[in-house]
Amino acid sequence: MKIGINCKNIQGSYGGVIAFARSLEKYLTGKGDSLVYDLRDDDIDLILITAYATGGAASYSYVDAWAYKLKHPNTIIVLRVNECDERKNTDYMNDLLIKIASKCDYIVYIASWLKPLLEAQGLNKTIPSSVILNGADSRIFNQENKEFWNGKDKLRIVTHHWGGNFMKGHDIYQKLDDLLSEKNYHGKFEFTFIGNIPKNLRYKNTRLIPSLHGNGLSEELKRHHVYITASRNEPAGMHHIEGAMCGLPLLYINSGALPEYCSGFGIEFEPANFEEKLDLMREEYNVWRNSLLSYRNTADKMIAQYCTLFSGLYDEKERYRLKNPPNKFWKYPILAFLKAYSVFDSFLLKFKIAFNIYLKQKNG
Repeated sequence: MKIGINCKNIQGSYGGVIAFARSLEKYLTGKGDSLVYDLRDDDIDLILITAYATGGAASYSYVDAWAYKLKHPNTIIVLRVNECDERKNTDYMNDLLIKIASKCDYIVYIASWLKPLLEAQGLNKTIPSSVILNGADSRIFNQENKEFWNGKDKLRIVTHHWGGNFMKGHDIYQKLDDLLSEKNYHGKFEFTFIGNIPKNLRYKNTRLIPSLHGNGLSEELKRHHVYITASRNEPAGMHHIEGAMCGLPLLYINSGALPEYCSGFGIEFEPANFEEKLDLMREEYNVWRNSLLSYRNTADKMIAQYCTLFSGLYDEKERYRLKNPPNKFWKYPILAFLKAYSVFDSFLLKFKIAFNIYLKQKNG
């Protein structure tokens, strides 16, 4: 089977979409299948839409994928929903996802909470769907050579975020940073932030490290004892998964997909009880450390579920075949229109993104 994915083949640290594509490519290659990052081939069996803004991670748009299906009616289009407006306080992503979904045959949500969120805003409830949780590469993120807390030294807390958006949890991270100025906390905890922080944000007591990926990130995570995530309305995320797989109990906020992913492997908190839960983690560290022995959100498990889904969809491809493709007379004018519309639609999306960034900067 040949799978197309609409993200760029980017090397280095870039975020969850690229990490997902790398995992999928490894798995497919091992099975004798293939993954392609563009639409040049004429024999793509299934297209996975997992990136949305061309010029960013996306190598082509959902309009380009739809145009491909007009030429190749047997091709199946699957949307992987890994975003939402609530994540970054934007006002365009949910409408875009609903629009993309209308041209897709199947939807995969990376967490359960996204489906009712989008359906309440107009997404077609009749489109077949399922939930497949994210997973990280266990060959990189594991407990080998892990430094566990001895119960006496400072409890080293860490988080990492590639995106520098305040909604990643910086209100809580700054609260932790402020607590470390207090004598009672300074002698008990350390905090490290790996990645990008919002402009004009300052930390006094936090160790800041530029973005890392792969083995470098894994090695740094293992130097710590507890993983914290305060990311709001997280569609799913990879950061807490990578932390848990490296043997770090999770201190996680009750928001978005975090309870679904983190429950049973750490302590949930609210902004109002953060200090209480922080102290509790110090008391219960060994309990949660041992719980991670049963943590199973691996990339192998995730990708196997995707490939099982893809095989099932392929076996039922007649169900998803485009029933009335345009005839020879109309096909080329329609394709020409869609090519022009794809350029316009991508420009419009980039404008909306830029305008949202401008408004945030203007409003501080």
